[in-house]
Amino acid sequence: MTVASGFPSSSAPSHQIIRGTLVSDGEVVEDGLVAVDGDRIAYAGPAKGFDPEDFEGFQSAIRLGIPSGSYLFPGLVDVHCHGGNGGDFPGGEEGSARRAVEFLHRSGTTTFLASMVTAPRADLLRGIELYVKLVDEGLVAGIHLEGPFLSHARCGAQNPEYLLEPDLELMDELVGAAAGKLATMTYAPELPGAAALVDLMTSHGVTPSLGHTDCDDATAAASLAAAREGLESAGFDGVSSLPTVTHLFNGMPPLHHRAPGPVAACLRMAQEGKAVVELIADGTHLDPSTVATVFQLVGAGNIVLVTDSMAAAGLSDGNYMLGPSPVTVSDGVATLDATGSIAGGTSTLLEVVSKTVAAGVALPDAICSATAVPAAVLGLSDEIGGLRRGLRADVVVTNEDLELTGVMRNGQWLS
Repeated sequence: MTVASGFPSSSAPSHQIIRGTLVSDGEVVEDGLVAVDGDRIAYAGPAKGFDPEDFEGFQSAIRLGIPSGSYLFPGLVDVHCHGGNGGDFPGGEEGSARRAVEFLHRSGTTTFLASMVTAPRADLLRGIELYVKLVDEGLVAGIHLEGPFLSHARCGAQNPEYLLEPDLELMDELVGAAAGKLATMTYAPELPGAAALVDLMTSHGVTPSLGHTDCDDATAAASLAAAREGLESAGFDGVSSLPTVTHLFNGMPPLHHRAPGPVAACLRMAQEGKAVVELIADGTHLDPSTVATVFQLVGAGNIVLVTDSMAAAGLSDGNYMLGPSPVTVSDGVATLDATGSIAGGTSTLLEVVSKTVAAGVALPDAICSATAVPAAVLGLSDEIGGLRRGLRADVVVTNEDLELTGVMRNGQWLS
């Protein structure tokens, strides 16, 4: 068996063996091993349970020399991501989008949705056309529309000029253009026509994501329940039948003891396993104690960690764009020039995981909420989100401090 001192830079061999501490599906295997056959995982589990003689082709496999103490995680999955490394998904420009895609994959986010923001109809359709193409190329998992049917009162970094009340004719056009690639859509349930919008989304297999809303507790609870019923009626089950909540706490009124607002309803529904909440645990959007509290209240299986990352992710402070809106990044915090509102994140998903662990969340829980849960939301649990036999060979390697040392996607080393 050949031993390699590092990660092959390209044209990785068909059979590879990686050894380290496995963290997947809420469990930790201290002396673990992942055996990769082409673009699939042939074995993942305790090293002592793997005998190359029992697996065809592994007698001459490359055994990679990973530093002692390394962690092996499944490829990370981000369901709310606007770009990175200067690339901006809402802008709908192909060169910019591809730059972001390459950066995200190399940063350990091997699967993600391309998130767009509220924009004119023509811009939305142009962006959808581009991301349908990138989905077909296997670079992007799907599309997330953050708007345009959002609350003016809680628009955040969304451009209020383009916010609309639910328009079923426009929604039909967007769904049609997406050709089955529209995975999730953020909406405000208090807007006139929101109930019909949810029905339309779920009938087309689009997961409604409650957010950028000024609604009360009862409205949020009723809308989430209707969304779940609609997804179940459309044939979805398990976590894929659950509506999501776009960046819980952000873009909605704060929890108040006499006016609980949507936060209370979202927490209840998540705790009952009837919804999944997003958390931007980057140290800017949420206090670390808030992150730890939500994990304690609803459990890792009902949380997806997201970045809400924009073009500045991976880059230094400066001036950037979020779709049509100018943004300034100072000390790593992105704010909208026009209003000063937080305008997305600048962290990678691995950095969000690290900050979640620093907040006091157990590493297996943080990894679960960045891999298995979002994979299940997308209905891709049989393909990604874990280190298990038959899944796609997406592996993130870090040191003991959760610093990235290697990324494999589809059995090929990217970094």
